[in-house]
Amino acid sequence: MSTRNWGARLREVVLDGMRAVVLENERVRVTVVPGKGGDVVEFLHKPTDTDFVWLAPQGLRNPRDHLQGAADDVAPFVDHYEGGWQEVFPNGGAPSEYRGARLAQHGEVAGLPWSYEIVADREDEVAVRLAVRTRRLPYRLEKVLRLRSGTAALEVEGAATNDSPVPLHAMWGQHIVYGRPFLRPGARIRLPEGVRVIPHASAIGPGGRRVRAGGPWEWPLVPADAGGVTDLSVVQEPGSPSDIVYVTGFGDTGWYEISENIGMRVEWDATLLPYLWMWQELGASTGYPWWGRAYTVGLEPFSSLPTDGLAAAVANGTALALGPHETKRLWMRAEVLA
Repeated sequence: MSTRNWGARLREVVLDGMRAVVLENERVRVTVVPGKGGDVVEFLHKPTDTDFVWLAPQGLRNPRDHLQGAADDVAPFVDHYEGGWQEVFPNGGAPSEYRGARLAQHGEVAGLPWSYEIVADREDEVAVRLAVRTRRLPYRLEKVLRLRSGTAALEVEGAATNDSPVPLHAMWGQHIVYGRPFLRPGARIRLPEGVRVIPHASAIGPGGRRVRAGGPWEWPLVPADAGGVTDLSVVQEPGSPSDIVYVTGFGDTGWYEISENIGMRVEWDATLLPYLWMWQELGASTGYPWWGRAYTVGLEPFSSLPTDGLAAAVANGTALALGPHETKRLWMRAEVLA
């Protein structure tokens, strides 16, 4: 690894006892923690000192150091959730059982340590490859994070391989969330014209919901659960109802922009991830696990819906199907708009 401190550069550091890799150039700094799910825990725009990653109040925790508490299928994710950007595979959302394998909340890879290797370390480009094998299903995942000199964009190339001779299903998602200080009431979310909104079947919190059940509705003005309409393109005030909806109709390439004075544009392969999960937790949930302390919006490209786990996605036909030894590949690009 080079000691260069200009252009594109890369460093290995330690965060909370875990190895981390910092990819940096003249405009942005991105920190990834291979030992904690390969999570991106920093996406900093250097000229404005704006970090697009939401950090949960509990902060980054090494899962090996936090083993107490009641055992259940939600705690492995939530108790060690620092915010950030997680890879979700092969189960999205609630715990689920698939062909005899019990899968936890957003399990498995977000809670596993990933191996990593540096694959580019030049003044014009740095890149790191991360890899992991699931433990309850026979999958292998890889992803390459790449940063080029002079750009404010992180490029991601992912691959998921069925490492068995039998056909399997999976859910694959990018759990990307935004929060303060970047996220503020009135921030705007832009999506392509013509996309549609599918509300979750039921409220996700005890305080009601923002969007009325039913649909699909056309983005962004949708029926509000309390009556009238609500504009999903506008981030709401603290205390607004918790909710999750699914956006679809992107065509081959999905994209969104979220901005206030500065913004982020995310593009991805919508042939593989045709849904965008929009999760809103703005402080209305005053019990476990948020305790009224979360002000965050997730804009999460996903292969499948809903957030009820793999068995539900198989039942409704949205789960990814991987044949024997088949590999699925995705690409993504996240760029700061300034």
